[in-house]
Amino acid sequence: MGGKIRRLRAGVLLAFVFAIIGGLIYTRIMAYSLAPTMKPAHFQGLSLWEIPIAYILDYLSHGWLCLVFAFMAAGLVYEFMPKEVITKYMGSSKVTGYALGAGIAPFFTVCSCTMVPLFAGILYTGAGIGPAMTFLLMAPASNILTILLTGGILSWELAGVRIIASLVTAVLAGLIISKTPWGKNVEKEHQSTNPNPQSTIEIVKPPLDERLWGALKFGGYLAKRILPYFFLGLVVVSYVEAYLAEEVVATYLTGFRGILLASVIGGPLYTPTLVEIVLGRGLMDLGMSKAAMLSWLMGQPYDIPNMVATSRIVRWKVVLTYALIAWAFSVIFGLTYGLVIGLL
Repeated sequence: MGGKIRRLRAGVLLAFVFAIIGGLIYTRIMAYSLAPTMKPAHFQGLSLWEIPIAYILDYLSHGWLCLVFAFMAAGLVYEFMPKEVITKYMGSSKVTGYALGAGIAPFFTVCSCTMVPLFAGILYTGAGIGPAMTFLLMAPASNILTILLTGGILSWELAGVRIIASLVTAVLAGLIISKTPWGKNVEKEHQSTNPNPQSTIEIVKPPLDERLWGALKFGGYLAKRILPYFFLGLVVVSYVEAYLAEEVVATYLTGFRGILLASVIGGPLYTPTLVEIVLGRGLMDLGMSKAAMLSWLMGQPYDIPNMVATSRIVRWKVVLTYALIAWAFSVIFGLTYGLVIGLL
């Protein structure tokens, strides 16, 4: 009897998962917009308190399915990814370690600050400093939730470029840090306290229905942590679009100066991951260039809260090194992207 109930429960949960996936595919085939459609002119005549309500309702009418899918996908990846692989293969500073560090990072759907404990766990289990840093920098910039919403709200072209830019930045930063004396010292310190990082522990996996339910619960947990900031971002964006003059954005967030400014306000000043996307949408509607937007988006890994937290694990020389590298590449890729598309 218990087996039948488990199979029925698993079937219901799988049906829900496939229904959400099918719904999202349908919206892509029909080319429905997943982003807010309100423009500055639409806010005319609305009172101060009506502006954010109208904007949030506009977004939810288009993007609720994308949000549900993103959180569900994050939960499924978190639950079903074989986590024992991380510590088994990331102890190497060779190609395998970097490939794994960059490859698994996008599937951990958390912001930069909550990524730090995962980074610490990987480093403490004996991973090389290079692969561990690659993981730390890649995850907040190009995780699955971030990319899905970047594509749905901003553009899929920008989402694709963001993945490539984040990958190059994360791998090169990891390589460079692994060659520095301070990076080598940190690696030796952690590996000396973990002499057998390759050891494995046999893990008994729960039944499918429990894992599916656990995945959805984790997606819900992420939603409770992230959505309040997301909706706060929508409120801010609604007022930005309603009251910020287009001339200001066109003057300060375009061209080379716009890229430099975006690389600063998108990074050290810290904008929560999903807030930066919806705020970026509002700024782009007001005239912010795509090149400046890319620099803005690439700032996530070197925000001040993230750097302070990471310094408790690897000390400030490593932190300042990766922050400088990440900032430099945010400018370089912003300029390169702007030149390639001819909209610098």
